[in-house]
Order: sequence, then structure tokens, then C-alpha cells
Amino acid sequence: MNACVFCALIATNSPDLFKKEDAAVAFFPLPGEEIAPGHTLVVPRRHTTAGVLDAPTADLAKVMDLAQRMAQRMMTGLGATGVCLLNASGPGSGRGLDHLHVHVVPRYPGDGDDTLPWPTGHSRHQLTVDPRAVLSG
Repeated sequence: MNACVFCALIATNSPDLFKKEDAAVAFFPLPGEEIAPGHTLVVPRRHTTAGVLDAPTADLAKVMDLAQRMAQRMMTGLGATGVCLLNASGPGSGRGLDHLHVHVVPRYPGDGDDTLPWPTGHSRHQLTVDPRAVLSG
């Protein structure tokens, strides 16, 4: 039995999957877990173990394509004034589970910073290398 909740949801072709495509699906979080009305998760059908770190490029493209279309519909159909895309990848990211998933969170008029789905703390980690040199190489 597959221990991945998302893989199990996809395998059962659950009615919770309201948007089903060949490579990606979209569904709502569990009740009470949504950050805003319309909050949607977009996941690839193919399992990953480290999110964006090991997902095939084609799967990332399909997930982002579907996430973009969900975001556009939130703006035109739900009255959102902005959208936040959230992803955590890798064991130290605070992710909830391994399967790549992108949260597409609509923002509405009157949403304050307290509802902004973004980390509010700052890392105290000190680098011993120049990040520009590492990341641009």
C-alpha cells in the first residue's frame, strides 16, 4: 500500500480531484486547512520524494501551468486581488509530505498581513560562502 496521501487520492480517482489532467491534478485542502476561500493544491500525478528538488522538469511545467490557470480563475471568478504560490521542498523545509505540491492561495480585499501565507521569521544561519558565487555558477 502506498503511504503517500496524494498518490492514494490520485489512484482512487477521488471526486475530490476537481481538475484532472494527464500529468497534474487540483483539489482543495482538507476542511479547516484552507488559508483562504478557494485555496487549491496542485500536484503532479507522478510521485516525488523531495518536491521540486527531484521532480522531472516536464512535471514541474505541467504543475505550474495548472497552478497558473487556477490562479487566473481565482482572479476572474472568485474576486481575488492577488494570488500566492507556496511550496516547501526537501527535508529541512517544513513540508508536510514528500509529494510535490503547490498551494495556490487567493488573496482578497481586506486580507491583512496576518493572513499572508509567507514565513514571518528569519533564519539566523550564517553562510561561510558567497551565495551569489554559488547560485550564479
